[in-house]
This record gives sequence, structure tokens and C-alpha cells, in this order.
Amino acid sequence: MMDKIRREGMMLLAVLLIALVGFRIVFYNESMLVIARVVASIAWLFILPGFAILYYWHEKLEFAERLIAAVPLSTVLVAIPSYYLGLLGLHIMYHGILLPLIVIAIGAVLAYRKEK
Repeated sequence: MMDKIRREGMMLLAVLLIALVGFRIVFYNESMLVIARVVASIAWLFILPGFAILYYWHEKLEFAERLIAAVPLSTVLVAIPSYYLGLLGLHIMYHGILLPLIVIAIGAVLAYRKEK
């Protein structure tokens, strides 16, 4: 399991580097630090939470399928709870940190329990 996680982590890093190059080409006037922060933010909010949850089905779904499905799943798993947490009074400043971290932790627990 750890070898597969390491291999897919490297593939995910390659995807993020490709996105970084693409963003650098499109936003050529911006500094590299700003572009790296934007790509990292997009990955943190819209890719990693869904990818972590979808790792539960790593035997049935290929890397590319999970990567593509991670974007709408992450959007749903972060945006909807963010809305309701805002209604409950949690300041929006914490949503971008807490919600993806919670979803990634849930995905890790699910994958760990499935392996046991």
C-alpha cells in the first residue's frame, strides 16, 4: 500500500508541476511565488480532499479516473459543509484549512480500515 501511495503521490506532484507550468504560461506577468500559491490552493481545496476519499476505491479506479472525479467530489465535500458551518457561526477564515484537512483525514481512515 505504501508503495502505491508513494507512486501516486509522485504522479500527483507531476500533475501539480504541469499545472504550475501552465499557470506560469498563462499568467506570465505574475511572480512565481504567487502562481505557486494559487496552484497549491487549488490543489488543497479542489483536488486533495476528493482524491483522498476516492483512494478507498484505488483497486477499481485508475489514477486518472480518481483525479478527474476528485474535483467535483472535493467541491461538494468542502463547499456544502462550508456553507452550513458559516450559518452556524464558524468564521470563514477557518473553512479553507479545517474542511480539507478533515476530509483528507476521513479518506486516510477509510483507506486504512479497508486495508486491515
